[in-house]
Amino acid sequence: MGAGILDCQTTLKASVSLSGVGVHTGKPVSIQFSPADADTGVTFHVSKSGEQAGEIRALFSEVGATDFCTVLGNPAGLHVATVEHVMAALYALGIDNVLVEMDGTEAPILDGSAAAFVDAFDQVGLEKQHVSRRYIRILKPVRVEQGASWAEFKPFAGTQFEVEIDFADAAIGRQSFSATLDADVFRRDIARARTFGFMKDVERLWAAGYALGSSLENSVVIGEDGRVINLEGLRYPNEFVRHKMLDAMGDLALAGARFLGSFRSYRGGHKLNAAVLRALLSDSSAFEIVETTRRERGRSIEMVAVNAPVFAPWSL
Repeated sequence: MGAGILDCQTTLKASVSLSGVGVHTGKPVSIQFSPADADTGVTFHVSKSGEQAGEIRALFSEVGATDFCTVLGNPAGLHVATVEHVMAALYALGIDNVLVEMDGTEAPILDGSAAAFVDAFDQVGLEKQHVSRRYIRILKPVRVEQGASWAEFKPFAGTQFEVEIDFADAAIGRQSFSATLDADVFRRDIARARTFGFMKDVERLWAAGYALGSSLENSVVIGEDGRVINLEGLRYPNEFVRHKMLDAMGDLALAGARFLGSFRSYRGGHKLNAAVLRALLSDSSAFEIVETTRRERGRSIEMVAVNAPVFAPWSL
């Protein structure tokens, strides 16, 4: 790991705002990202006329539901839903501390990807904070299986994601994608991958109160004939698995820090991502907290263990 901004925590240089609709609620919402102090992490401030308002920290201990999206807080009370695309963009670009203010309870879906968030953060730029960034280093394998699906963490010199999906539908089929976490790789290969769904599931989702804001403008839709019905087609030949990786990055960002290791999943989703993260953070022998330090002799930079919390995400 090189010196410079990657060794320190970062925040945004200025505030930036976006507006859209929630993919599940169908309601309009505005979201503003503002600079925050070092060691404060990502905090959502939710306010809505006539409803409960307050702050929710973007930590795994706050996960309240993982059915069709990741929800922080109490789904029946104070909460913020569909945070995974926001968190993936913050995580991949290395933004540690930010205040996220919303006038609704679900993050805007925008075009169904993380691209607009990335563009917004690039527009204002990052501010280096002179406080060391801490990481969660994986020390031993941790694996969770749910039927035919599984996910695992393993030690690795860096941060790597390997995701594989397997759908019976011919439009998707079996796809795999791997990437080492890097801001440029995320911008180019992952950020633009959109959420997707099946036309045959629409009525069921509507009846359950989900996907009320879903449209061809924010989702890749697979029709009854098994074909993608969006006129523009796919942004990547394997856009489906790339979006699953985007979701995984956002879900795992709730650890409160980047991890150093390899994450692999097969037929995963929000529920499985949460389960393997819980398994990891529940086992204190499976990880350690490290930070970059420059040795007094020479110019070498090393990762050393520190006896300090990140944002205490494992207070389960």
